[in-house]
Amino acid sequence: MRLWTLHPRYLDARGLVAVWREALLAQSVLRGATKGYLHHPQLVRFRASTDPQAAIAAYLAGIRAEAITRGYAFDVTRIARKPGRGRIAATTGQLQYEWRHLKRKLRTRDPVKYKSCLRTTGPVPHPLFRIQAGPVEEWEKTK
Repeated sequence: MRLWTLHPRYLDARGLVAVWREALLAQSVLRGATKGYLHHPQLVRFRASTDPQAAIAAYLAGIRAEAITRGYAFDVTRIARKPGRGRIAATTGQLQYEWRHLKRKLRTRDPVKYKSCLRTTGPVPHPLFRIQAGPVEEWEKTK
């Protein structure tokens, strides 16, 4: 499961569909509707928010907004509740780590999207996240 801190505009089609599915799974976990992935590290920051279910709904809404921009039909009824208005803190280190990770994936999977990312001056985060200075998050599984 990868719930990107990066704005979904940087994801290729395969990545956008994957993060939608993975965020729906995360929503199920946070609602207590599944037994798997209960301790997945990607869920730490959502659980730490004041309203985890509203936070994942906001995350899903951001992904869906990008999908609509691309002409995809992601079903809004899959988002279990109204998105929250709060934001989750994330670090510059985490954002940069994910940026490098995504570019490595795109280099082979979608060279056109990769070249587009190379022309970007720097990544912006998903609208849910408020970026502050700091290292890669402790929950991240770095290589």
